[in-house]
Amino acid sequence: MPALSNPASGTATPLRPSRLHSSVSAEDLALSTKDLAMSSTKDNAQPVPTAKADQSPAQAAQLHAPSMVKSPTADPELHGLPEATLKELERIEKMFELDAAYLRRIVDQFVADFRKGLSKYGEPMAMIPTYVTGVPDGSETGTFLALDLGGTNLRVCEVTLHGNHKFTLRQQKYKVSTELKTGEAKALFDYMADSVDHFLTDRAFDAENEETLHLGFTFSFPVEQSALDKGLLLTWTKGFSAKNAIGNDVVGLLQDAFDRKHLHVKCTALVNDTVGTLMSRAYLSGSCLLGAIFGTGTNGAYVEDVNEIKKLSPEIRQELGDHVKKMIINGEWGAFDNARNVLPVTMFDNKLDRESINPRFQLFEKFISGMYQGEICRNLLLYLVDNGYLFNGHSTAQLNSHYGLDTSVMSDIEIPAPDSIGDSIDPAKLVPAVPLATSLTSTSVKPDPQPDHEWNRKVDECREAIHAANLNSSSQSIQTRKILIEQMGFQPHQVTDEDTEIVLWACRTVATRAARLSACAVAAVLEQTKNVGNVVDVGVDGSMVQFYPGFEDRLRAALSDLVGAEAEKNVTIGMAKDGSGVGAALGALMAKKQADGKALAGTQP
Repeated sequence: MPALSNPASGTATPLRPSRLHSSVSAEDLALSTKDLAMSSTKDNAQPVPTAKADQSPAQAAQLHAPSMVKSPTADPELHGLPEATLKELERIEKMFELDAAYLRRIVDQFVADFRKGLSKYGEPMAMIPTYVTGVPDGSETGTFLALDLGGTNLRVCEVTLHGNHKFTLRQQKYKVSTELKTGEAKALFDYMADSVDHFLTDRAFDAENEETLHLGFTFSFPVEQSALDKGLLLTWTKGFSAKNAIGNDVVGLLQDAFDRKHLHVKCTALVNDTVGTLMSRAYLSGSCLLGAIFGTGTNGAYVEDVNEIKKLSPEIRQELGDHVKKMIINGEWGAFDNARNVLPVTMFDNKLDRESINPRFQLFEKFISGMYQGEICRNLLLYLVDNGYLFNGHSTAQLNSHYGLDTSVMSDIEIPAPDSIGDSIDPAKLVPAVPLATSLTSTSVKPDPQPDHEWNRKVDECREAIHAANLNSSSQSIQTRKILIEQMGFQPHQVTDEDTEIVLWACRTVATRAARLSACAVAAVLEQTKNVGNVVDVGVDGSMVQFYPGFEDRLRAALSDLVGAEAEKNVTIGMAKDGSGVGAALGALMAKKQADGKALAGTQP
């Protein structure tokens, strides 16, 4: 996938080193003991690493490569700020810095946690065996169904594979009512079967030969999977609480519903959406090592050697057969480092975590996913407001609200502004309407013309304030001011050019850390699978990697720090298409291939 570009200009977001210009000395910038206690629950000191006996050549080379003095945050020119403000921003930026040595510590812990999760069940990094033992190569043909249950809607898909890495998709969404979510499980699964029946009837599906259709089931709830077509529901989430489902095999419940309706449909694969991302990308590109989601949440699934999955029982290994060499692992890496061993937890992260619905869980996800980046940035901005460094101490109801700054606002701020932005804020949208006066001496309501004059006067004042604020501003500053006024509720006179620069710096600082940490997960998979330096394909999906300006560029910069520039160039990162739909159908394809391969292996002497 090419570097993410600015939708307005088509140019890639540039990466520049931090430019916090001031005459701050090293002593002035050193974090005090108190500051360190606030910024992290761990000692962030970075000892000089030593080579290990089992270290790869790429690791050894990187170990002795010059480390970056500062992380490559794309900070704007913070000119004209008071020296005290510059010192404070520099101090905060140090909390978010991830140089090559620190990234290496994180990757080492990642790989160690991978191996723990592969060795035994019950680890935070679950490393769930998916029992998918291969990936498509794009040559496969056939028609497969997918059923995607993940929230408010149920989606039924028909995926026709044409070979040559091409497919067509037909789909239909069905509403899942609150009654179905909270009623009996039998009613919910019967509704799913009815939806599939309706989809096939509505699409006039050709079933003259009554051949059984293979279906992949994307079930986005916690399950304990023991086979490709078997998974016990552990708990409901997302507002579901259907009775008599927990502890039962969800594939069995669905198949029973199909059988009650006499449908010629067989659910052959239970697929996680991240696994689907991997398989969707593999069909498009011909191969794929890793499927990764960097969006509202985060997770990764990758192709592992079966011999590395130590926790598989002898019975399961025998069932798989000696011919099976690979299996896709669902890493559940959002739970990486819940113990806070290496992740640089700042006071802004700690506030987010302790106020979340799951404190001390899913820590890595809270560091990098789109659901949380805006809240981290909001915590940072409010700290600067409360300490007199930003907006002259002003805030707004929106900024004061929990999760009041969405990550999409950060993305909008980071998009390079067009030169012609000008005074593009419409003041009429900012001035509230004045209520009409009524006559107390009449039964009829008579509009008073005075409010119109008052409203027009306020609009004119607002227009003048916007023009004055933008008079000598850069286009980027004007764009940021526009967003702060229109989306965050600030008044024009409350937002100076210096404020816009600080806000842009905060967005880039938070998002760059997220991208660099995301690279650690990719690098850990490359190292775990001994693919550093090899040509590999990584399939990605999610709003952060798809829409956030410069996210992939920053991820790649960190990946280069970790594995070396040449090895990083060998990694292709491409968008996967519809992991929960197309990917689930491809799961059904792989189930059929595995069954055919097992039958063939059984006939050989």
